[in-house]
Amino acid sequence: MRFRYLALASTLIAAAPAVTLAAGAPKYPPFGLELKDMDPTVKPGDSFFDYAEGAWLRDHPIPADKSRAGYNSELPDEIQQQVRKMVEDVTTNPTSPLARKIGDAYAAWMDEPGIEARGLAPLKPYLARIDAVSTRGDLLKLMFVEPGYASPIGIGIAFDQDDPTRYAAAAGQAQLGLPTRDYYLLEGAKYDSIRKAYRQYIVDLGQLSGLSDPEGRADRIIALETALSKDQWTPERRRDPVATHNVMDRAKLAKLAPEFDWAATLDGMGLASASTVDVGEPSAVAAAGQRLADVPLSTWKEYLTFRFISDHANALPKAFDDAHFNFFGKTLNDVPEKRARWKRGMELLDDNLGEAVGQLYVAKYWPAETNRLAVELVDDVIAAYGDKIANATWMDAATRKAALEKLASFDPRVGHPVKWTDYSTLEVSRTDPLVNDIAAADFQWKLQLSRFPNPVDRTLWDMNAQTVNAYYNPMMNQITVPAAILQPPFFDAAADPAVNYAETGATTIGHELGHGFDDQGRQFDAKGRLRDWWSKGTAAKYKTKADRFAAQFDKYEPIPGVHIKGRLTLGENLADLGGLETAYAAYRRYVSRHGEPPVINGFTGDQRFFLAYAQAWQGKAREGALRAQLLSNPHSPDRYRVDGVVRNFDPWYKAFNVQPGDKLYLPPEERVRIW
Repeated sequence: MRFRYLALASTLIAAAPAVTLAAGAPKYPPFGLELKDMDPTVKPGDSFFDYAEGAWLRDHPIPADKSRAGYNSELPDEIQQQVRKMVEDVTTNPTSPLARKIGDAYAAWMDEPGIEARGLAPLKPYLARIDAVSTRGDLLKLMFVEPGYASPIGIGIAFDQDDPTRYAAAAGQAQLGLPTRDYYLLEGAKYDSIRKAYRQYIVDLGQLSGLSDPEGRADRIIALETALSKDQWTPERRRDPVATHNVMDRAKLAKLAPEFDWAATLDGMGLASASTVDVGEPSAVAAAGQRLADVPLSTWKEYLTFRFISDHANALPKAFDDAHFNFFGKTLNDVPEKRARWKRGMELLDDNLGEAVGQLYVAKYWPAETNRLAVELVDDVIAAYGDKIANATWMDAATRKAALEKLASFDPRVGHPVKWTDYSTLEVSRTDPLVNDIAAADFQWKLQLSRFPNPVDRTLWDMNAQTVNAYYNPMMNQITVPAAILQPPFFDAAADPAVNYAETGATTIGHELGHGFDDQGRQFDAKGRLRDWWSKGTAAKYKTKADRFAAQFDKYEPIPGVHIKGRLTLGENLADLGGLETAYAAYRRYVSRHGEPPVINGFTGDQRFFLAYAQAWQGKAREGALRAQLLSNPHSPDRYRVDGVVRNFDPWYKAFNVQPGDKLYLPPEERVRIW
């Protein structure tokens, strides 16, 4: 299985909050808060999340086709509506070769009658390649050289963590059929029922495909995946950038896991010039190699067959698509209704032709003035971070100097790439979505190979302009804020500055900058190198703060018996707290220049700042989706990104007169202060 990047940056992508786009008349009051969502019967000090969002939580159902509701879940739908109109226009009237590719890919995806009529014919050539495997060498070639097939590890291209100006080959454990190892290993009736449903899903796909012995296949596949899961690293352990950085030459690779025949595999993938590979989880890779040796070839072929069908079920007849949804949607995430096909088509285009669609989106929805104002806010938050670092008494002089150098080297990118991906070599079928999936995977890999021998291009983006999100890349020391998340009223020049500084300044820009100094990001220096640049004393003080914060979150239990993993979510929680601290400082800088803001609707400027922060994290989730998040996602649930953070911030206590006896109250000595 080949993948685009194994870089640590992928684990640091932060789900930035958003709000609904304005369409015609504003949906929000001029100053940016949604007062009707609040529940004034709740004391702010008992649950600030319920105080800010209680009425919305009570009255707003989760749509039947969604696992979640809230700003983060609903804004993408509005973006999709905008993109849909543009895509449908180019589907019927393409204005350029690039627009034709978008239209053809969408037309193939939406042609459900054609997909039904072709039946299993598009699938058969890919399964025939699996059937033709007669040796382990054939198996390795299919896993790593041919696009679209699964494997127990991934091999790809990453940024070189020792020299981020160049690329490196990298390898690590790959995702299995279930989302995480916990689903295979945890005990209890809930997990037993999930595993039983998963087995039935494997059986169902086998029967739909006309495969022999579907029951036996399911048992053998689950046994294989369970064995692999036992040796995989936990999500918490994979967050350690030092432990997951193990550069090995080909001799060491051959000793670690000779079963992967590294020379032939790397050469076949186009990585003949890679003399070393950075191995993320050595013990998991070694164990996967052992499974290649001790599990029958026939079982591996059954596994590849199941994974290929499952991974591409949405491009196959409706019975396959429904089976996939019934397990992954209904069983795992408790979603009762499948999303409309056109909505999933927008997601498909984001994956396969993302920057092509982004060009259309930016041309219509990204005004130059928004860019200018967003850059101004970024500069203000960076300046506030500078003040915080300069006055951090727990830092010694040498570490402070290096931290300020890192801050000065931050590279913020706002809106969209300065140059777009060239899709001219991508062939797109207007009739076969499965062919298009495989072609897109092959295109992306060849695009990476074309870049591999060259210096890293810092202008490249790993997120589309139409994506409601943002991210920090520690090896580039870049924050990237796409256009879609910087839209009114989430970011609006006409809005109350308290709201802009809280929603965009804290939860997006401040949060992403905060990743540069969280427990992972702080281990990369100003040039993006994985290097210990902290003095031992300062690092020890920081670790004490981080340990206390992780311990706080370990105590939160959103589902009975399933608590937040404080270590897994530590980076995001630290970025939330640092973003709030720094954006508030930036807001107070603004106030010092322009004067104390008036009271509006009974709320002071500081109160509006904190309310806007809380409302930016508006959200609720179905239990299945929440369970999956708690098991594997580095982001805490929305409620705790509010209540778990503000209770550590002194100005929040002052703004809402939070006193001992209030449920969120922490004595001053127990509050964690990063900056």
